[in-house]
Amino acid sequence: MADTLQGLIERLSIPGLPSWVGLVILLAIGISLLALLAMPYAVFGVKSRLEAVEAELADLRSEIRALLRQPGTAARTVVEEDYVAPPSRRAEPRIAPPEPTRPPVPPPAARVVRGRAEPRLDWPRTDRDA
Repeated sequence: MADTLQGLIERLSIPGLPSWVGLVILLAIGISLLALLAMPYAVFGVKSRLEAVEAELADLRSEIRALLRQPGTAARTVVEEDYVAPPSRRAEPRIAPPEPTRPPVPPPAARVVRGRAEPRLDWPRTDRDA
């Protein structure tokens, strides 16, 4: 077993690359072929769904053909009966904004800052700083 594997690795070796690269490439090709063979099994059930969609499409086509055979005024009257005009803006009374129930909150009092605005750091004081 080890001799056959070693012989396979020697036959698959690519000059200038490690000996295991050929085996990895062969393994990748094998997995790709298995995935290609297994693909039809991943789409089982699609045929029945496609047939259902085709039947529904045939029904819609027959309904459209039946509507086209009828006089053109019948289709227009249905649309006109279903249409409701939007209310005009002139007929709409203006509504006054509601009165506030409590007075507005005043802004906070302004703080007066004297001197420097940034904080001072208390570094170790020397005789010159004091």
